[in-house]
Amino acid sequence: MEDPDRKTEVVLLACGSFNPITNMHLRLFELAKDYLHETGKYKVIKGIISPVGDAYKKKGLISADHRVTMAKLATKNSDWVEVDDWESCQSEWLETLKVLRYHHEKLSSPEPTNSLENAIPLTKAGRKRKQEPNRHGPIKKKNQSPNIKNVPQVKLLCGSDVLESFGIPNLWKLEDITEIVENHGLVCISRAGNSVQKFIYESDILWKHRNNIHLVEEWITNDISSTKIRRALRRGQSIRYLVPDAVQAYIEKHNLYSPESEDRNAGVVLAPLQKHASDSKN
Repeated sequence: MEDPDRKTEVVLLACGSFNPITNMHLRLFELAKDYLHETGKYKVIKGIISPVGDAYKKKGLISADHRVTMAKLATKNSDWVEVDDWESCQSEWLETLKVLRYHHEKLSSPEPTNSLENAIPLTKAGRKRKQEPNRHGPIKKKNQSPNIKNVPQVKLLCGSDVLESFGIPNLWKLEDITEIVENHGLVCISRAGNSVQKFIYESDILWKHRNNIHLVEEWITNDISSTKIRRALRRGQSIRYLVPDAVQAYIEKHNLYSPESEDRNAGVVLAPLQKHASDSKN
């Protein structure tokens, strides 16, 4: 029998540009950890920052090498948040769901994995999933944990803007949203008074799986964003206390953000919009 007092172990995964990483990004992890621990049901064992690859093609996105290095500098003193560069090293843009699958498989398998073939859908115990035509590779049963209940849950950590982006046409695939909220779950940090609950109510998929979406209200508001950091840098203004000191020093040393860098990928359609729009035509 299961121990009713046993807490579910959770790994928090944050995907995004981190262009650059800010103190707010780091605060998201602390807010989520406090919230989950206060429920009495979960134990957060790790936080993972996964910067997106260059193939994402977002306007103003500097190279992944720099963004990963800054994230590592920012988390150097953390005893539970780390940086993973697997996503950023891929030659093609990856859907967030595939990154979640990859980290779940990595936790499930005693053998280290570095392949998209292992980024398979997570099936809940006692359920069988039909073969899907868009799966990247066969299920490798030998790599699956014999006791799936002992594998930590990998939950997607995000801000309310990411949750609301589910409603942008062609940015997310409907089946991806379903699998994320059904099999993994979301921890969404939102401002007090934000309309996230209304957005969930208006979405049949999100409403159906609302119990797997944890809304964490940010009472001590923090309006730092990467966009505002880049704007300040372009204008020669100080960003001290907005990013970790080591990140500020790295930016200054390499002169990373300028009007020229902000024009990078200008006029290029974002990778998910390109991919999903073309998929819908086929």
